[in-house]
Amino acid sequence: MKRLLFYLSIALLITSCVPNKKLVYLQEKDELKHLDEIPKDSVLRTHQMDVQEYRIQPLDVLYINFESITDEEYDFFSKVNPNMDNIGGNSNINLRGVLVDVNGKIEYPVVGKVGVAGLTVFEAQDKMQTIVNKYLSDAVVRIRLLNFRFTVLGEINGEKVVNSQNTRVTMMEAIGLSGGFTELADRSNVKVIRQKGNTSEIFYIDLLKEDYIESEYFYVQQNDVIIVPPLRQRAFKRYFAQNLGVITSAVSAVLLVVTLLTR
Repeated sequence: MKRLLFYLSIALLITSCVPNKKLVYLQEKDELKHLDEIPKDSVLRTHQMDVQEYRIQPLDVLYINFESITDEEYDFFSKVNPNMDNIGGNSNINLRGVLVDVNGKIEYPVVGKVGVAGLTVFEAQDKMQTIVNKYLSDAVVRIRLLNFRFTVLGEINGEKVVNSQNTRVTMMEAIGLSGGFTELADRSNVKVIRQKGNTSEIFYIDLLKEDYIESEYFYVQQNDVIIVPPLRQRAFKRYFAQNLGVITSAVSAVLLVVTLLTR
């Protein structure tokens, strides 16, 4: 009986183990089996990345700063500059930033409404610069997105909503900013819910394959929801002690019945 229980325990341990192949990011074929053969300090491969600049959406909050040496008396743009020194939390960001309305426009005195939705931050900056140049010859315009955020849920060491000042965040950076995967996270089937206007797109990504670097989904977008599912081994590890106790009791009962019947 002891030998049977020993083999049973070994079998349970093996089925609950997570191989490295399910843990290591961006693998190329079977390179994990030949790590000692990989040359060091050499470029092995190159990938063409599909870099996509973030495009402004309705209800985004922008920081728009105008700098000019023109007397403030004649510089009406300076009167609407947000004070970045006072920006601390999300509520302050909403109060101090410039909100893009549901039609994708921002509004300024004299100039009126300016459409910025669908533009990258740099394109919006150039557009505002062209408008400002009509009124001030020495002005410089700077624009930043204040509310770039995404949500990471599931098998993560800290589910959270992440606010980032950088709009070019990769999926792996997003995972790192949220605390990283747990040991039992399924890195090959990460679910992403992406908002585009009035619709939501749902797709899955595989972070274990190296060619994911070339994917159009390599970068996070505004308001993405990233959901990390568990591996099948999670149930084994979570309930291992309980399962082992139940199985041990069942085997003991069977052996007892067999012993009594063979007497």
